[in-house]
Amino acid sequence: MEDMFGLAGKVAIVWGGGQSMGEAYALRLARVGCDVAVVDLVAERAETVAQKVRDMGRRSVGIAANARDPAAVEAAVDQAERELGPLQAMATIIGMAQHWGPVLEMSLEQFRDDQGLNLETFFLTAQAAARRMVRNGGGAIVGTVSISGLTSAPTHAAYGAAKAGIANLVRSMAAELGPDIRVNGVAPGPVATLRIAKQLSSDGPATFPMPKLPMKRAGTVDEMAKAGLFLLSDLASYITGHTLPVEGGWQAAYLVERGG
Repeated sequence: MEDMFGLAGKVAIVWGGGQSMGEAYALRLARVGCDVAVVDLVAERAETVAQKVRDMGRRSVGIAANARDPAAVEAAVDQAERELGPLQAMATIIGMAQHWGPVLEMSLEQFRDDQGLNLETFFLTAQAAARRMVRNGGGAIVGTVSISGLTSAPTHAAYGAAKAGIANLVRSMAAELGPDIRVNGVAPGPVATLRIAKQLSSDGPATFPMPKLPMKRAGTVDEMAKAGLFLLSDLASYITGHTLPVEGGWQAAYLVERGG
């Protein structure tokens, strides 16, 4: 059968891969033949997902690293290549809105904290991966943006600004690193992640309270991973510098509501 994704036998690294959306990315990459380095802040989570990848017949290593620490990022990528081989694909699924409230009440420390967890982690991980990919002859990178970085982020402005920064960094890196390295982003809308799922009923994403959303539900972590897989694969071989909204019609409803 034709390898339509063009990823069979390649080495990928997934940052934040130890749970939820990151785990979905790791398993999707394994299904199309990638060997996967799973990096997470918590060693046990990383190793649990790595074992799932190995159970699928692919090589994998679980690595514990803090993506906000430049030395730890470099060491993790070195370990991934040492154990699995030259790196050719990378996805970073790290971040969340940590601080909520009016922008006029936000402290500088809170603003910097959201920049660090979201924007800086993508910068550090993508930079480290790209350096190896230049040496390895090319590759593809995907970052996690957010619909909050493409529209607006009332009451979580620091997060929205950080995610908008990732979208811009995606474009800038794509412009600098093409044609050998493609850099793209996935911008999720409401997603039933492990954290958000605790707020939902036992019936799961279908009951997510989004009556104005055209899809009438939150997305799943696997739906986000499928979008990321597409952008990492040969199916997206002429796509770079793009952020793909995967948001169930959020922007369409947003514009209608505001008369746009």
